[in-house]
Amino acid sequence: MKLQKIISRLQELHPKEIDLSLDRIQSLCKKFGNPQDKIKAISIVGTNGKYSTIQAMFSILKEANFNCNIYTSPHIKSINERFVFNNEELNDEDLANLLEEIEETNSGEPITFFEILTAAYFLKASQYPDNINLIESGLFFRFDATNILKNNLASVVTSIGLDHLDWLPENEQTVEKIIFEKTSSLLNSNIIVAKQSTNKIKENIKKTISNNRSNKFFHNENYSFTMQENDFFYYEDQFGGIKLPMPNVKGQFQLENISTAIATLRILKDLKIKDDHIKKGILKINCIARLQEIKSGKLKDLVKNHQLFVDGSHNPLGAKVLNEYLESLDCEKHIILGMMANKDHKEYMSFFKDIATLTTIDIPNQPNSIAGKELQDKLNGFENVNYKKSIEEAIKSIPVKENDIILITGSLYLAGEVLNLN
Repeated sequence: MKLQKIISRLQELHPKEIDLSLDRIQSLCKKFGNPQDKIKAISIVGTNGKYSTIQAMFSILKEANFNCNIYTSPHIKSINERFVFNNEELNDEDLANLLEEIEETNSGEPITFFEILTAAYFLKASQYPDNINLIESGLFFRFDATNILKNNLASVVTSIGLDHLDWLPENEQTVEKIIFEKTSSLLNSNIIVAKQSTNKIKENIKKTISNNRSNKFFHNENYSFTMQENDFFYYEDQFGGIKLPMPNVKGQFQLENISTAIATLRILKDLKIKDDHIKKGILKINCIARLQEIKSGKLKDLVKNHQLFVDGSHNPLGAKVLNEYLESLDCEKHIILGMMANKDHKEYMSFFKDIATLTTIDIPNQPNSIAGKELQDKLNGFENVNYKKSIEEAIKSIPVKENDIILITGSLYLAGEVLNLN
């Protein structure tokens, strides 16, 4: 209750949810002696794959006996997920005390909620100067609150695509502008660029960071992986190759994220990451709502012996890689879809092929989501598109046959509701 009261107060400090500027976060952190200057960080920017790449690095680093701090957004089930220190989520009491300290020092000055959370993270992280910090950027990067570090160990650029276009001027809603926002202000250290959806995007990234003095590493140029038979894959970079078991997360796109995580940690030679740390770590990755199979719980009981997945993808690039996984399965696929109002709903769904049924739903507790009925009307070009009010009704309405799968997707907020409901 104390935590919720503090959160409610902090959300009232600024009229906007997002107000792209570094002035407020810099001013607040200065009052705390600039804690962000006292940490060892790996920064992760991009459109898709940030969370998965972080979780892969985290799992490998734990095998190598490192303590990590992690800052991610948004959260899926509870706000505590955003704050990991010494490999553990911060509990309610400690998080409430941390936010209270930030609130008192801020003294009612206008500041966005995300900026408050970021300052809180930096303050707490500075108490663990020897830990490795894995820091995910929020919207874009250039004016993101996480972009006040002076130094870092590395910057990871995950897959970049079109998303959050409503935060750009109409004449600048292009992937080139997004690349500029995400990569033009990266620090001079090491830059690891993950596999991109097109060569044009990769070349644009190269052009944008051409004057950056960092050591640069690109997927398929400086590191790569290949699928092999007998349930393993082969990773290779300038330090040699490793035969690796298939990880405990599903989808080709996860191999891309994992390979980028491996490349980053091997490039940082001082970490002394061994092959064995990697082999064991990739079998223990915890990716909430990223092609996550629900194996038990209330919603799983409704589907009985059928497979139930939840995935928080919400942009065209996410839909593309998700469909690639679905197409690798020899079964009928049923999608339950809920999305936020500001997304390109038709573009998102255009990537899915051979879907047996599509059921739109309302996202509970999200006033900024599109109503399920309206979403159904927008997607009336699809065969077998239905609308149901609730997640449970949608699941019950699907005519599943043997080996069919049900996938709930379209929004991280929906994924959170699904997991909490389950």
